[in-house]
Amino acid sequence: MTPATTELTGTQKVAVVLMNMEQQQAVLVMKQFSDAEAEEITAEIVRMKRVESSVAEQTLAEFHELTVLDRVNARGGSDVATGLLEASFGSERAAGVMNRVTASMAGRSFEFLNTAEPSQIVSLLEGELPQTIALVLAHLSPGLASATMGGLSDSLRTDVAECIAAMGPAAPEAVRIVAGALRVRSSGVVATRASADIVGGVRPLLDIINQSDVATERALLAGLEERDPELAEEIRALMLTFADIVKLEQRDVQMVLRGTDPTSLALAMKGAPAAVIETIRANLSERNRELLDDETANMGPVRVSQVDEARADIVRAIRDMEADGRIVLSRADDDLYVD
Repeated sequence: MTPATTELTGTQKVAVVLMNMEQQQAVLVMKQFSDAEAEEITAEIVRMKRVESSVAEQTLAEFHELTVLDRVNARGGSDVATGLLEASFGSERAAGVMNRVTASMAGRSFEFLNTAEPSQIVSLLEGELPQTIALVLAHLSPGLASATMGGLSDSLRTDVAECIAAMGPAAPEAVRIVAGALRVRSSGVVATRASADIVGGVRPLLDIINQSDVATERALLAGLEERDPELAEEIRALMLTFADIVKLEQRDVQMVLRGTDPTSLALAMKGAPAAVIETIRANLSERNRELLDDETANMGPVRVSQVDEARADIVRAIRDMEADGRIVLSRADDDLYVD
């Protein structure tokens, strides 16, 4: 049900106005917004679908758009939003905006789990089919999904990983049914909102693996290697590793290293390829190189697990910075920078 005009946010009011305009007019208006603003407006158009005439009339009056007051039964939805974006920005840019909108809306059916502990989610999903667990994890943030994945048995974890990789668009009704059943079972107090389609595949699975601890990552890849070698190889080829630091621009390497503790860095560099060590040393200040050299000189034998965890910390920092757009990582082989 559409809220009253007084309850609409500014973004919702803009969405109502655009939904009531002819597409050519709406395109001219949409072009004035930034991508971020367009994403917010598009999300509201997708959510509202149809707007009650009274709300549309009041909103249009507020915007002084008296010439379109007769168009009071505006239609929204993803098709309308996509058409408007394509006409405004072109198909390529529109696809990017819609993908980000879909991603931002996808998890809302399961947002009542956002504050749950991974162990609680594991208990909640006990006895569920791998397909159902995959659907839930694909809607959660990669961090929460990976922590939950770590609590599953080895066999079930592999089953779920395969399901996520093979998952296509999920029917909104199926998402609502699963989310509703889990919410009732968990005695949740947060009602779910209407969901958008979610697309599974290797990329969501990779995001979950990238957020996992070293032990979970290794166990999951080992399980996939036995079950589906081709899928395991595809994931390994896409995974970010500590050695990928050589693929970063110098300023990006410096940004990653800026917040890294010298002790952790010395641990991570134990046994690393020469190109990696050279890249790291070349992008440290003279003072930090001295600190690193001291740590390295005073460091005796260390466990492999310690090295793995130190490298994992740096990899997580790279992933976070890449996700935020602060750094750019090229995964093409011909973009690998070595001396």
